[in-house]
Amino acid sequence: MRMRAAPSRRHGLLEGHCCVGRSGRARHCVMTSPSASAFAGFRFPREVISVAVRWYLRYGLSYRDVEELLAERGVDVGHVTIYRWVQRFTPEFVEAARTCRRVPGDRWFVDETYVKVNGRWTYLYRVIDQHGQVIDVWLFVRRDLTAARAFFRRALATGVVPVEVTTDRAPVYPRVLDGSSRVPCTAPSSMRTTRSKPTMVGSKRGSDRCVASRRSDQLAPLPPGHAFVQNIRRGHYEIATDVPLHHRVRVAFDELALAI
Repeated sequence: MRMRAAPSRRHGLLEGHCCVGRSGRARHCVMTSPSASAFAGFRFPREVISVAVRWYLRYGLSYRDVEELLAERGVDVGHVTIYRWVQRFTPEFVEAARTCRRVPGDRWFVDETYVKVNGRWTYLYRVIDQHGQVIDVWLFVRRDLTAARAFFRRALATGVVPVEVTTDRAPVYPRVLDGSSRVPCTAPSSMRTTRSKPTMVGSKRGSDRCVASRRSDQLAPLPPGHAFVQNIRRGHYEIATDVPLHHRVRVAFDELALAI
């Protein structure tokens, strides 16, 4: 693992990075943490770590690609360190933005895709609402009743009970949704299930990149991270909503880094 001394804030990589967003709502939503920063103890400053995590989650880059891009800007850090940053800080960014997330809609679209983890096919469940917000993603080794029930339990933890759920042709979903005992404390009599042709919900690009991970514990933070960035870009968080689309993720990560 190769490291150099932490670059100054005057470093070219950090120039123009506004750590305070221009959205009035976002400033009230994202607050600087009064406790010790999660970045404390790391050799590189939060700006460099935040940029590395953002680049990896936003673009179709490998850890070595991010290493090369940072090296072009004078930051000498190995790809293994970047991997550790992504694993460590992706959940931190998602949690820091949790209170800024807009309430999901009540019409859901559910589907699965699959990725290979350590030579074994693993199912990636996803649910989005009618506005395109990714409500939840989850990895499970099987595509059966137990997995579908557990996944809906997670999705329903958002506090929204859907009035309509559109699924693919998997036969387990009607069994989960039609019986009130199948989904604890949720499914009202007005809930109905609509079947559609098999389609992939949302963007499949992020899940395709997960094939490179060899263990499920390494893969676990990545699907929520990709979904998180997708939701920020689509304006489903009250963060950086008044900045141009191509600056939205950058400004949001700059603000959230102050709250971690």
